[in-house]
Amino acid sequence: MRRLRNVKVVATLGPASETYETIRALHEAGADVFRLNMSHGSHPEIAEKHAIIRKVEADLNSTIGILADLQGPKLRVGVFAAEEGEMLVNGEKFRLDLDPAEGDINRVCLPHPEIFQALEAGASLLVNDGKIRLKVEECGKDFADCVVINGGQISNRKGVNVPDVELPLAALSGKDRADLEFVCELGVDWLALSFVQRAADVEEARGMVQGRAAILSKIEKPNAVDRFEDILAVSDGIMVARGDLGVELPVQNVPPIQKRLIRMCRAAAKPVIVATQMLESMIESPMPTRAEVSDVATAIYEGADAVMLSAESAAGDFPIEAVQTMDNVAREVEQDPTYREIIEASRVVEHRSVAVGIVSAAREIAETTDIKAICCFTQSGTTALLTARERPRVPIIAMTPLVNTARRLALTWGTNCVLTGKMDRFKGAVVSAASAARAEGLATEKDQIVVTAGVPFNVPGSTNILRVAPCDERLIFNTDPD
Repeated sequence: MRRLRNVKVVATLGPASETYETIRALHEAGADVFRLNMSHGSHPEIAEKHAIIRKVEADLNSTIGILADLQGPKLRVGVFAAEEGEMLVNGEKFRLDLDPAEGDINRVCLPHPEIFQALEAGASLLVNDGKIRLKVEECGKDFADCVVINGGQISNRKGVNVPDVELPLAALSGKDRADLEFVCELGVDWLALSFVQRAADVEEARGMVQGRAAILSKIEKPNAVDRFEDILAVSDGIMVARGDLGVELPVQNVPPIQKRLIRMCRAAAKPVIVATQMLESMIESPMPTRAEVSDVATAIYEGADAVMLSAESAAGDFPIEAVQTMDNVAREVEQDPTYREIIEASRVVEHRSVAVGIVSAAREIAETTDIKAICCFTQSGTTALLTARERPRVPIIAMTPLVNTARRLALTWGTNCVLTGKMDRFKGAVVSAASAARAEGLATEKDQIVVTAGVPFNVPGSTNILRVAPCDERLIFNTDPD
């Protein structure tokens, strides 16, 4: 299903979007990748959604990516004696400790000894998405005496963030490990890691995944921002998860971080998603706010590969309208001449390999002559990623014999994925590319395309040939060498 835009849309599935009819309507409205949130739903429920997505894919003959998002370790306070919890007042004292007894106005259990091991006097603790801020005055191996900086209602099992220290926690909890194995066996295309603090967290997950899915690191901790280059180097993709990031850092820090991370991902030719609260008001309203539309547009202007809906499509009253809004905003932005100016001004000039030189030349030829599309043959997806990094003005057709590669590329900017048989001769590849360009409605027999491939075929990373070819198969057979 060809889109009239390049940026991709990720839609989270949930109670509002779990039937075949709704999931199909979401894809038809513009969702390219579906996110399965492992924080909610049992394994049988996740398996059912996965099966529905694959049925929609088969029924519409349209490649769909599936992203499983692991929960990560959740830090929460215990329970209070009072059902409604307690009201913490600015300037008052409050203790967190390991005592499992019910909490009161003076204290509550924080059943995470690893937090106390890492805390130091002066550190901040944020409760309930940062609405409550505590400052540690004194701490030990089983307690932290705090002063309330920003008060508010604290109640049972509210989440806790610790922005000032690196916690000795693994990115994968016991639940995450079980979920990881389950979704990899199920056959998801992308696996999102929560609570990433260091490159080693990604490498640990990669050892468990064993190539069954691509790994996407969620950047939601200050430590991850500080070590982003190392994390990016070992990740297949990135999610700028602005929810926790905006809790643990001053909110004004998030926009420049978002811009910087997007540019670094593009330079590395790795897809990046911008996520969290993009169209939050559409959970309850059929129309977004102007500020939300501007937020989505900003991510697209910055060059993000994808924008994501969370509760809007998972639990909102208007999931299809939210996807349509994303689609409409993306189309409008990409038609703006300013968008092209920004994208091209931020292009990375890099010629470190034959493959990089080939895709760069393909983009230049396509933009300076009457070329209708760039068709790249790819085994692992690398050539398509390098082509997408160029952000060409003409459509990209990524041709691969591997359905898993096609599904993973559903997250990548501008890629129209076409499954093809295995190739062994370049002439056959050119014929296949011309046929795909016509079938996708991107060219006619009178037009020309650029074809890139690697000879010998079916060897990852071997892109070494570029051909300007006619879309008329008779001309190909008459003029192309074997």
